[in-house]
Amino acid sequence: MSSSDAGVERPWRPQRQRSANERLLWERLRSDGAASRAQLARETGLSKPTVSSALAALEQAGLVREAGTRAPGRGRTAVLYAPDPTAGYALGVDIGRSRLRVALADLDGTVVARCDVRNQARTANGVADLAVSAARGLVADCAVDPRKVTGAVVGTPGVYDGDARRVRYARQLPGWGRPGLFDRIRDGLGRPVAVQNDANLAALGEYAYGVGAGSRLFVYVMIGTGLGMGIVNEGRLFTGAHGGAGEIGFLPWAGRRAPEPGPDRDSEPDGMEDAVSAQAVVRAARAHGMAGPLTAKDVFDAARAGNAAAARAVEQEGERLAHTVAAVSAVLDPDLVVLGGGIGHSADLLLRTVRRTLRTLTPLRPKVAAGGLGEDAVLLGAVATALGSARDLAFEGR
Repeated sequence: MSSSDAGVERPWRPQRQRSANERLLWERLRSDGAASRAQLARETGLSKPTVSSALAALEQAGLVREAGTRAPGRGRTAVLYAPDPTAGYALGVDIGRSRLRVALADLDGTVVARCDVRNQARTANGVADLAVSAARGLVADCAVDPRKVTGAVVGTPGVYDGDARRVRYARQLPGWGRPGLFDRIRDGLGRPVAVQNDANLAALGEYAYGVGAGSRLFVYVMIGTGLGMGIVNEGRLFTGAHGGAGEIGFLPWAGRRAPEPGPDRDSEPDGMEDAVSAQAVVRAARAHGMAGPLTAKDVFDAARAGNAAAARAVEQEGERLAHTVAAVSAVLDPDLVVLGGGIGHSADLLLRTVRRTLRTLTPLRPKVAAGGLGEDAVLLGAVATALGSARDLAFEGR
């Protein structure tokens, strides 16, 4: 640019104006539903010829389609237009220690196909290949044009380091921190892949589809093999300066104290994850007299059946979860705390103890609730995240 051009406003090109008009109408139809040309003109302030021209371009590109008619009391019948949800698709992938889930959603966010497979891979490369084969098989089985599947979001334990292209802190998946695994998934799928922490995606899933809808600031606490947390503020995910916000498993155990005699307490944990995860429930149950092979699910099932040792272990888990909620509340002051993950699925047995204990710990007492999406929270969060870029790419590629 020459010095004479400095400060001179560039002319608004007609092509850019047309694109802006088309995007405005498409977003209006996506957010508020089907509408006629006259209605769109009134609501957007665009002229009727401009609306007609933009709708024609969107229809030709496959982004908009006719969606019936409306007969007003007086005047001609109006044709209604709506977005075509089949203009693009997004993949969500949830990689866990024991299960791998994949879902395909159209641009309306409707899940049109999904699969759930056991993660029996013995190596990290095997896990990556399993994700690719499951996703590719899902797309092939539902007869969707693969070219319309524009990207994928993968949920994983740990924190993804985009510079090093690897996951950190994924202790639940041995070998999962090796560089190149997500490049392997991207190359196998043949499309862009974004990576996000599973608890973060679960939080977004509950915000988009579950109990977090409408919350100003809420956190999702994922309790299972490990312990993690996702934070959603005004509809946006908060991940911190390096992506580690919500890694509450690394917090020191605030309730640590000298061990008491007798079976009332198991050995005191060092960190929050040691105190609250599934293994902590099993250790507590054994300390109270339960024997034989045990999982956290076994303990909760036994507590429901009236087993006293299991009930005490579950009560201890609720007390320790209350310490977790108290620590989170002091830092973030959320209006809602959602309990999810493998242990969170048994929140019906925990909530009373959590709420009662919370009253003794802090004056900051957010609403505490069970997650509404169960095992699908991470998967639906991945879908919700992938939809944003899928819609952008569908519009840009029209």
